[in-house]
Amino acid sequence: MSVLSQKCFHDEPAAFAHLEGLLWPEGPTCPHCGNADAKRIKRLEGKATRIGLLKCNECRKQFTVKVGTVFESAHIPLHKMLQAVYLLTCSKKGCSAHQMHRILQITYKSAWFLCHRIREAMRDGKLAPMGGSGGVVEVDETFIGVLEGQALGRKRVNRGWSHKNVVLTLVERGGSARSFHVDSTSLADIVPVVRQNVSLESSLMTDQAPHYKAVGREYADHGSVDHSKYEWGRGDVHTNTVEGFYSIFKRGMKGVYQHCKEKHLHRYLAEFDFRYSNRVALGVNDEMRAGRALKGITGKRLTYRIPNVTAAK
Repeated sequence: MSVLSQKCFHDEPAAFAHLEGLLWPEGPTCPHCGNADAKRIKRLEGKATRIGLLKCNECRKQFTVKVGTVFESAHIPLHKMLQAVYLLTCSKKGCSAHQMHRILQITYKSAWFLCHRIREAMRDGKLAPMGGSGGVVEVDETFIGVLEGQALGRKRVNRGWSHKNVVLTLVERGGSARSFHVDSTSLADIVPVVRQNVSLESSLMTDQAPHYKAVGREYADHGSVDHSKYEWGRGDVHTNTVEGFYSIFKRGMKGVYQHCKEKHLHRYLAEFDFRYSNRVALGVNDEMRAGRALKGITGKRLTYRIPNVTAAK
């Protein structure tokens, strides 16, 4: 039986019950005052009452499971938003807003914003250092898109990558991926990210870019390959894992999403990082991946007019 045939994807009360079970496994918690006493929280029922509405007897405020999450104030039915989460997490290279708008039968603008809400849920701001004793972390950069104000035309062609966005990615072999939108490939932009996100006990694998030479000495081991001499690997010394991540990322960005503004790039990176870090090879199936994305909706907020405001007060 298909996962999408489950009742929570087609029935609104079932959708609220499903989300409450994920976010409130021990019972409802008031997002306004933090009250978790089930005896002091009342479920409001009636024909004129919204589905899933509760009232806290401590602060006297009403709420649903959507309050305090990226789904707050969304007018799309919850069961359709759950469908969107599943579609976005189970598609290896993503699902465009146009495709989402056709499947869910909502407007394109609503589908576009809903996808960004879900990407924000996928973004994890509390990350421990990668690697560790015996761990191997590969680091590389790639270039994608066009910097704002640097659009290309027939009369103006910028050489090299000076007009493109720089993406730095760290991939732990057999583990997760983290990508960052950085300003350049200079030491000042690359080295602090590597130091902050990779444990010093790890083995670092890079290409022979000069900005990795000094920081590589700080780690347990530093191996590099020289792509300019067509060297792709020497035993365990290679960057093929992070290159494989980039192959999926670029096929998604060019073949599915096609157009991405610089200010939204960090959320698309979060989407591809999330799917890679929760892939089948790590024992995570599509249903589990969707559940993990839903657990990340709490404590975040995204508004349409001010898309960079992400934290809920």
